[in-house]
Amino acid sequence: MEAHTDEAPPAAAGEAAAGETAAGETAAGETAPRPAAATSGLALALGALGVVFGDIGTSPLYAIQTVFSIDNGAVRPTAGDVYGAVSLVFWSLTLIVSIKYVMFIMRADNDGEGGVMALAAYARRALGNANRRRIAIVMGLGVLGAALFYGDSVITPAISVLSAVEGLEVSAPGLAKFVVPIAAVILTLLFAVQRWGTQRVGNLFGPVMVVWFGVLGVVGVAEVARRPHILLGLSPSYAVLFVADHPYTAFIAMGAVVLAITGAEALYADMGHFGRNPIRRAWFLLVFPALILNYLAQAGLILRDPASRTNPFFLLLPSWARFPMVVLATAATVIASQAVISGAFSVSRQALRLGFLPHLRIRQTSRHEYGQIYIAGINWGLFAAVALVVLTFRSSARLATAYGVAVTGTFLITTMLFLVVARTMWHWRTWQLVLVAVVFGGLELTYFAANLTKVTHGGWLTLLLAAIVFTVMLTWQRGRQLVTARRADKEGSLLDFIAQVRESDVPRVPGTAVFPHPNNQTTPLALRTNVAYNHVLHDHIVIMTGRTANVPHIPWDQRITIDQLGDPNDNIVHITAEFGFQDPTDFPEVLRRVAGQHPETDLDPEDASYFVSRISLRRSDMPGMVGWRKGLFLALAQNAPSQTEFLCLPRDRTVVMSGEVAV
Repeated sequence: MEAHTDEAPPAAAGEAAAGETAAGETAAGETAPRPAAATSGLALALGALGVVFGDIGTSPLYAIQTVFSIDNGAVRPTAGDVYGAVSLVFWSLTLIVSIKYVMFIMRADNDGEGGVMALAAYARRALGNANRRRIAIVMGLGVLGAALFYGDSVITPAISVLSAVEGLEVSAPGLAKFVVPIAAVILTLLFAVQRWGTQRVGNLFGPVMVVWFGVLGVVGVAEVARRPHILLGLSPSYAVLFVADHPYTAFIAMGAVVLAITGAEALYADMGHFGRNPIRRAWFLLVFPALILNYLAQAGLILRDPASRTNPFFLLLPSWARFPMVVLATAATVIASQAVISGAFSVSRQALRLGFLPHLRIRQTSRHEYGQIYIAGINWGLFAAVALVVLTFRSSARLATAYGVAVTGTFLITTMLFLVVARTMWHWRTWQLVLVAVVFGGLELTYFAANLTKVTHGGWLTLLLAAIVFTVMLTWQRGRQLVTARRADKEGSLLDFIAQVRESDVPRVPGTAVFPHPNNQTTPLALRTNVAYNHVLHDHIVIMTGRTANVPHIPWDQRITIDQLGDPNDNIVHITAEFGFQDPTDFPEVLRRVAGQHPETDLDPEDASYFVSRISLRRSDMPGMVGWRKGLFLALAQNAPSQTEFLCLPRDRTVVMSGEVAV
């Protein structure tokens, strides 16, 4: 079995092929500084409302309802249980979202990017030259967190849209049979509009979410005004009493309470799309107050009318307002899905740049924001998984049993990685680390343990999805390491190769030959093959490396670096070209610029030939991976797209030369 991958520099927007260095790096290995946002803070906050807060903002649709339906009504509509439940919800939102994520975790950005993979990379950098075992553990946690996030990204759109459309059953029970078809159509449209980009989607959805949170707040104020003593539920004492009086029931309830904070990880993962400050403003000024008011209102309604616990969200409303609310809720849950989809795009690019995913086509959707991207392969892969889940489970109540395991697992991993960063990069004191570990880690561990009870009732689904993604990512990373090492052995040292050529007096033929290559340390296989089989060299040899920075544009006078590789009389040069993420990765244009600015190089860009190495991966009995993982790696490599088009190489002057590497 064979697979192929191109030996070429990473293309724009951070794409990398097997065996290549991650794109987005400067020569020193660090990403370029993130540009100042060109959009106003208010506009970004509005866009964040339309992308970031959909998941956590639609939790009132099902969180309280699920709390009072678990274990055949173990949480009863009594004053003690109601106050205890709403207190758990409030303090979960306050501790996990407001304090942990919004105030602390968002400080740990990796060049403006958020998400568990970005945090893992930041933690790895913080460890510096620590032993490899620690670094491997940190990156393993990052991969596991990303895999769990993908599982969450499948469940969230399904449960959110289903829970909103199920409001039809309250206002018009006869429409119940149309719930699943309507949800399927809505989800199809949602994934179809992703190609427009998160900024446009956010601008479209932002005003809808302003209305949504406004309605949540207004409805909440109306009910709280009728029963103002429900505000007592904000006291942590009621949560403590609830746990003390009914420890087992409270433990089971925690598995449902966590539904109120699902979406917290999406806030962090989507940080690269809009920035830290717009997300913080939107959370504290609108989202958090509206959510708390609505949760209090649902608790107050259950105290007033215990039968309303079957669907307290819609029953808060007068009958005439329920159908319009179904429409608004459906729009809001579509936006909820947007949060995790955008987060999945961000996590995917981070995983790709770190070498855990194969080459993907990434399209930049903003001229100003590096974080705003679209990945068609991830988008439609998620859609297929979401559609399968909707058609299989067919109701939000059934999906609620599958929800929570992946989310709480990601919470725990994020806390562990954050502690590494706080200790090694920020030099926190021991008591600070212990406080964070006990408060956040202890609460999240309780959530995770409570959700493990759901594994046999549907929680296995997210664990299965996470296991598949985890296996794929680690297999690609391991296979990539093997290919890189074995290809480097075949390539050999570039300086040694030049010395050998000089001593052997290889004949020169007229023309300029350009060899795209990831670095200036090893010899392009196409160059080595040309000398070995044709026994000639072109008069002028150019080895060209492209890198992508996290800024929109880089001026040409700052873009190109030329290295004569020791002896300028050899006419063998290495050119490094730095591209902004909005700049086309145009190698022929780089050559034209060099020829124009440096006529002494005597390069002929209009008649230059381009030699691209085509790496053929062959399965072998060599050690490194077990057989089934080799098969998986080869299948992934075989489907990786060619980079030739990204480099804008002229087809009539491009030669592809093959070389074989055993896996």
